Order: sequence, then C-alpha cells, then structure tokens
Amino acid sequence: MIAAWPTPADLRKAGRARIDAKLKSNGCRRHAAWAQAITDALNKQTVVVAGTDAAGVVLPHLARQLIALHAQRDDVAAQVEALVEAHPLYPVLTSMPGVGVRTAAVFLAETAGRTFPTGAQLASYAGLTPVTRRSGSSIRGEYVSHAGNKRLKRAMFLSAFASLRSDPASRAYYERKRAQGKRHNQAVLALAHRRILTLYAMIRHRSLYDPQPAQQLPAAA
Repeated sequence: MIAAWPTPADLRKAGRARIDAKLKSNGCRRHAAWAQAITDALNKQTVVVAGTDAAGVVLPHLARQLIALHAQRDDVAAQVEALVEAHPLYPVLTSMPGVGVRTAAVFLAETAGRTFPTGAQLASYAGLTPVTRRSGSSIRGEYVSHAGNKRLKRAMFLSAFASLRSDPASRAYYERKRAQGKRHNQAVLALAHRRILTLYAMIRHRSLYDPQPAQQLPAAA
C-alpha cells in the first residue's frame, strides 16, 4: 500500500475499489472493511501535515526495501528448513508431538558441537532443571533456573505448550502438575524438562517418540 500510494492524495486518487483490490491481493482478510475505513478517514481529513510531499518521495523506497527484506527472510527460512529436513536427526526430533521444523532447527543449532553425557546435563544446559529454593535449613519449594541457553529453553517451552493439544501423554503430565498446585507456566516448564529428557533418550537410541515415558527415560520431576 505505502509503496503504491504513499500519501493521502495518492490514496484518494486510487479510490476505494483499487485500495480494496490491493489489500485483497496481498492477503488481507477484511480487505473490504479496511478499504472502507481508509477512504472514510481520507474523507474526514482536513489538515495537510507539513512534509507530506517529502514523505511521499521517501516512503515508497523504504516500503520496497522492507518488501525485499521480507522476501530475503523467507528465502533464508526456506534454505534453513531444507538443511534441517536433511539432517539425520530430523525424523527423530519431529516424531515428538509439538516439535516442528523451527523447534528442530533451534535444537540442532544450539546443541551443535556439544556433548552431553546425560539427559540431566542437556536439561541443565537448556535451563530447564528445577532448582530447590532453601531458606536456612528449610526447603521453600522449587523453581526453574534462570541460567542456561535461553533460545533452547524458549523453543522447548513453546514446543511443550503446543504438545498439550496433540499429545495425550503430555496433557496428562501437565494436568498432574497442575493438580499438584503448580501454576500454568510452572507446569509447562516441568513438561518441557521431561520432554527434553525424552528427546535425549530418543537421540541416543535413534528411536522415534514413544508416548510411554517409562520405556524412554527414568521418572522426571
């Protein structure tokens, strides 16, 4: 829109029908309503802002640069997706519900070149290991460490959240944690911790996801 008609005068000249067609061709769902709102706003405008003509020269160039950047981003994303799908661990990782190309890409990128002798060490690296909060000689509960790889932690959290809709085993584990008094985020983080241990076992044995956790890993907290 800005690349084609950068100023109010340009938009008025284009008219509602062309604005509607432009919005529709670019995937705007409520294109007719937006086109009407734009023309209504133009009809109500009585003041011309200083610098409008200059903005009309600059804005189309900026808009085209932004369009080009989006195209480059999509191209890079497609190349990354192809690389991830060609990785030998891709079928293993994505067999787990909630793990798609993006999560697999983050997991592979953030663990590349690192070795983890145990699943617990991988969970610790991701910042998903529960830490006991103590006060003197008393235990005041557990919290998830703020340390660790934040990108991997976020990816595993979002993956765990997504799995609640598609994986009954994940949903059941989440509900158990909620029944134990954990808040939503705490329960999802606990699930993410459990799932990263499962991923470790899957990678180690080159096995696909098994919803029966007892066959894949020791009991997780």
